[in-house]
Amino acid sequence: MEGWAAKYKDAGLVVIGVHTPEFAFEKERANVEKAVRDLKITYPVAIDSDYRIWQAFHNEYWPAHYFIDGKGRIRYHHFGEGEYAESERVIRELLRENGAQLSTSTTITASGVGAEAAPDVASERSPETYIGYRREENFASTESIAKDADGAYTPQPRLSLNQWALGGDWKVGEESAVLQKAPGKIVFRFHARDLHLVLGTTNEAKPVRFCVKLDGTPLAMITARIRTTTERERCKGIGSIN
Repeated sequence: MEGWAAKYKDAGLVVIGVHTPEFAFEKERANVEKAVRDLKITYPVAIDSDYRIWQAFHNEYWPAHYFIDGKGRIRYHHFGEGEYAESERVIRELLRENGAQLSTSTTITASGVGAEAAPDVASERSPETYIGYRREENFASTESIAKDADGAYTPQPRLSLNQWALGGDWKVGEESAVLQKAPGKIVFRFHARDLHLVLGTTNEAKPVRFCVKLDGTPLAMITARIRTTTERERCKGIGSIN
């Protein structure tokens, strides 16, 4: 999207992003502003926390791309990732219809890295996993989830693929689980190239130390200062993610 915005700006292309949140923390304006900066997005992004734009388009997908011609008509749409070459062909076609003179050019190749890297679909066997009870699946602690209440949890000795469990004292809400006291851990058995976990603190001014282990081996110690800095330290802390 950023590549198209830069490449076709002078030809008349206008790119507008719409951020419609899936979870409560995504409604916080500061989080959206930080993500826009971190991802170096230069086109405008509308914050659609009340879902008015989402509903106006009868949209059901993240991401969804709508291609609108010079007369304001939706001429093409694409839901989900991929098919970038076809999308760019549509962009060029609509710009030419609007009078733009475009030279023959190769299409942009998406080459995201880090969190933006395309998934390794061929070997990906683990889906999105939700820690809160509203969309919880494959929970594998010995105890059942105590909704919106403190509870003590013990992971089962061995998890099957895509099962996850809590260890320690946690309060599990609809969209999150909050560790009530140290120590505590989240255990997840997955099969994928990458694992991304959304973390935060109840006190933004206080850093939280946690240890990440893969197959029981510590990877690194990360001190996360929410919305400020991230530092690496040796592996010791109040919780572990196995």
